[in-house]
Amino acid sequence: MSVDQNAKPGTLYVVATPIGNLEDITFRAVRILGEVDLIAAEDTRHTRKLLSHLSLSKPLVSYYKDREAERSEKIIAELRAGHNVALVSDAGTPAISDPGAVVVALCHEHAIPVVPIPGPSALTTAVSVSGFPQPSFTFLGFLPAKKNQRTKTLTAHAQDEALLVFYESPRRVCQTLAECLEVMGERMVFVGRELTKLHEELLCGTFSGVLQRLQAREQIKGEFVVVVAPQPGLSVAPPEELQDLLTWYKNHSGLSMKDAVKKIAGDLNLSKSQLYEKALHVWAKK
Repeated sequence: MSVDQNAKPGTLYVVATPIGNLEDITFRAVRILGEVDLIAAEDTRHTRKLLSHLSLSKPLVSYYKDREAERSEKIIAELRAGHNVALVSDAGTPAISDPGAVVVALCHEHAIPVVPIPGPSALTTAVSVSGFPQPSFTFLGFLPAKKNQRTKTLTAHAQDEALLVFYESPRRVCQTLAECLEVMGERMVFVGRELTKLHEELLCGTFSGVLQRLQAREQIKGEFVVVVAPQPGLSVAPPEELQDLLTWYKNHSGLSMKDAVKKIAGDLNLSKSQLYEKALHVWAKK
């Protein structure tokens, strides 16, 4: 494609799309998607469904993580030729744990206008309904797939005073919550599953309490957002939560009753003698 060096470049619109419920798209996003010359989509099949719902038809180019650098050059060429491009991910806001940052950075480098079209984000959706009052949060995206790297990440943030927020898959969410409990000690956590979708679920409690509820299910489905409260803000767990926690340690931690009581008492600043009495009842159950 030949480019007129004197031509005015097009604009890259970074467009947020629904994370589940299609009614969440903004009027402005619909207008922009209808006006641009080209849509760069993380998955063109997914975006075609959205466009069909909106009664729109536009040329699409795939823009996914494995070929992000290569496709960015193509998009920059279109923009330099004066074409307006909308960048969308499968759900939520591009470049937030999704492709997008590479082409945006190239636009800044080439003095090509970039316009954000804000809207849905699983990150802010989860924080807004977590009920945790902390004024700041740290977003970790998707935690590393390898356990040792995941443990290092959790350990590095265990003493943070801000909320910790991360995404997790259904096949690994129980394992990750168990590792959080092991690394950080007992504390409050919010888990949002399938946010804004038909089977939306909001779970709030201690690590052990939420973990037991999930482990009791025959099958775990959906996408998860996890919001972890900082240790200083942890309230003393109610008796039923202590029962859940002791049961989890008995069945999953590999620790003796004495060591489990010592760790829990230290994590929650509780009396070891009182906790020991509760542990005796839990360990006596078969």
